[in-house]
Amino acid sequence: MLDQMTQLAQQAKAASRELAKLSTADKNAALLAMADALQASAPALQSANAKDMATGAQMGLSAAMLDRLKLDDKRIAAMAKGLREVAALPDPVGRVLDDRTRPNGLHLQKIATPIGVVVIIYESRPNVTADAASLCFKTGNATILRGGKEALHSNTSIAETMVAAGRATLGDRFPAHAIQVVPTTDREAIPALLSLTQYVDLCMPRGGEGLIRAVAECSKVPVIKHYKGVCHVFVHAAADLAMAENIVMNAKVQRPAVCNAAETLLVDQAIAAQFLPAIAAKLWAKKVELRADEATHALLAAQLSTPNSQLKSALDADFHTEYNDYILNVRVVDGVKAAIAHINHYGSAHSDSIVTRDEAAARQFLAEVDSAAVYWNASTRFTDGGEFGMGAEIGISTDKIGARGPMGLDELCTYKWLGYGSGQVRA
Repeated sequence: MLDQMTQLAQQAKAASRELAKLSTADKNAALLAMADALQASAPALQSANAKDMATGAQMGLSAAMLDRLKLDDKRIAAMAKGLREVAALPDPVGRVLDDRTRPNGLHLQKIATPIGVVVIIYESRPNVTADAASLCFKTGNATILRGGKEALHSNTSIAETMVAAGRATLGDRFPAHAIQVVPTTDREAIPALLSLTQYVDLCMPRGGEGLIRAVAECSKVPVIKHYKGVCHVFVHAAADLAMAENIVMNAKVQRPAVCNAAETLLVDQAIAAQFLPAIAAKLWAKKVELRADEATHALLAAQLSTPNSQLKSALDADFHTEYNDYILNVRVVDGVKAAIAHINHYGSAHSDSIVTRDEAAARQFLAEVDSAAVYWNASTRFTDGGEFGMGAEIGISTDKIGARGPMGLDELCTYKWLGYGSGQVRA
C-alpha cells in the first residue's frame, strides 16, 4: 500500500512543478474545455454513477445521503458551470501581497504561489471531484482525490474526463497526473498517503465528523478542516416572523444533509407562543422531527390533539449533534445574550444566523458569535464558495489559523518572499 501511495504522490509532485509553469490563459482554456467535456459526457458519468447508487443502496445509505451521491443532469450542469466560473475568476497566483523597500535599498515582495500537492478526502458527493480539481488546477496545485467507496466509479469518471479534456487542449503541457483519484478503497491508503510529507503539502478532508477526526489524527501533513456543522438560526423577539419562517425552512429542509444546514432553532421566549406552533406545523409537513427543550415541548404538545411522533424531548447531547437529516433541535431562550451563549457553547463555529429587525441585537450577535460565518436575516445555507462568489469551493474551514469559512482560490495559495538587491549584505 505504501509503495502504491508513494508512486501516486511522486507523480503529483512532478505534476505540480509542471502546473506552476502554465499561464493563466492556458489554465482557463483547459478549464473551459473540461466544463464542455463534463456536459458532453453526461451519459457516461450517469452510467458510472448508477453503479455507485446501487452500491450506496446496498450499504444502507439514508435517502439524504443517496441524494448527495446522485449525479443528474442538473448537477452535471452545475459542475460545468462551476468550472466556467473558476475560469472567469482572477488568477491568484503571482499576486503581490506585500511590497516594501528597506532603508538599505533592499526591495522585498511577498508573492502568492501554489501550495503544491493537495489531498482531498471526502464522502458521497461526486461533484466535489470537479470542484476540488478545478480550484487546485487554477491555482497550479496537483490534487489527489480520495472519495468514499460508494462514489469510486463517479469520481474516477469525472477525473478522467477532466484530464482527457485538459490533454486535448494543452497537449503534453498538461501534466497527466495533475488530477488523480486514489484507485483503491482500502482504508490503509489514507494514513499511508498522509505520511508522505516529502511529497504531500496539504490535506483537506470533507465529510462527517468521524472521517475528519480520523484524518486529522493520522495525518503527518497539515490538515485544514471543519469537524461538523452544528448551525443555528435564532429568531429574535423583533423578528419579521414571515421572514423567519422562510429562513428556518430554507436552512433546515432545502438540503438537510449538507454542513451548512441548520441543526438547531433558537426562539426568543417573547415570541415563542406565537412563532413555534406556526413553524412547527410547516416543519412537520416536511417530515422534520423536532427535538424540543422542556418549554418548547410543553408549548407544542398543548397544540396537539393527539401525540405527534415527530415531537420528542431533546437531550443535552442532541444540541451538539450534526444530524444531516430531517431532524431539528428547538430551544426557547431569553434574548440575544442567551442565544449567543448557547451557540458559543454547543455550536461548531461553522454558520449561525439571527433573524431580527433590531439592529443593536443583530450587531451584538454578529460581533459575539464566534463562528466562521455569521448572518443577519439570511439563511445559513449561504456558507458556500459558489454563493460567496468564489466559484466552486474546495471546502469550509472552522480553523482559526489560516483559512476560515468557505475556501476558494485565494485559500489554495501560499506565498514566498522575493528580494531584489544591489549588493546589500547584512551588518
